[in-house]
Amino acid sequence: MVSPRRSPPPPQPLKGRLALETPLGAVLSDKRIRLLEAIDRCGSLNRAAPEVPLSYKAAWDTMDAMNKLAPEPLVVRCTGGSGGGGTQLTDYARQLISLYRAMESSQQDVLDRLPSVPAEGDAPALRTLIRRMTMKTSARNQFPAHVTGLADGGGMVEVTLRLGEAEAPGEAMVAAITPESVEGMALTLGSELFVLVKAPAVQVMAAAPRRAAGRNVLTGTITALRPGSHHTGVTLALPSGHLLQAVVDDTQAGLLAPGQAAWALFDSDHLVLVTFG
Repeated sequence: MVSPRRSPPPPQPLKGRLALETPLGAVLSDKRIRLLEAIDRCGSLNRAAPEVPLSYKAAWDTMDAMNKLAPEPLVVRCTGGSGGGGTQLTDYARQLISLYRAMESSQQDVLDRLPSVPAEGDAPALRTLIRRMTMKTSARNQFPAHVTGLADGGGMVEVTLRLGEAEAPGEAMVAAITPESVEGMALTLGSELFVLVKAPAVQVMAAAPRRAAGRNVLTGTITALRPGSHHTGVTLALPSGHLLQAVVDDTQAGLLAPGQAAWALFDSDHLVLVTFG
């Protein structure tokens, strides 16, 4: 009799722990942050310790070590009053808590974007996934953006993008991608992503060009020229503050100068869109 195959264990979500350290040791960890938060709620180290949970001595030793490692006091003792005194957090401690929780949230956000791993673990596969998440690209122009429009472009989809955060001013541009890419990336209005444009794909002109379909035109000010043996790197500051990098030939470079108004041109099919879903 053949025994039935055991089904593989369900995938497990990835969880991370964050610690902030100085050369002398860890200042903040999850348990230490929870102790600070409990002190803030309870107003007393004695009442806060069981909430972590820690013994009073362990809580006192932890608090003493944190105060010695931190550049500023984290707690102050208060005497007198109707409650007979207690322990209060300093403003510096509250700032550290906010910093820790923000960093913890960002770390978990990265882990949540990774596919779940089997319960027994697969270190090489996980390493590969993390490397992909932290990959670097040769594209000099990498801008955060959000989708403001999706339109049929005759077999392609024209994705209108606005650089920067949704509430901040930013330049508009259009990327032409396939319908399959739109579906695979689950793009909708408001989707957040990164836009990549290789510097050699960007032309820079000293006079306003004629606008044409399928071509992006951005206006800015030249802030730097970096001459090479055959080509010159150009940095263009856009009105929103974003910097656009271009590489032009010597003929084009001879018409450009720092501080000069200029126009950057690049085709909509030269944009690469990156999401982290």
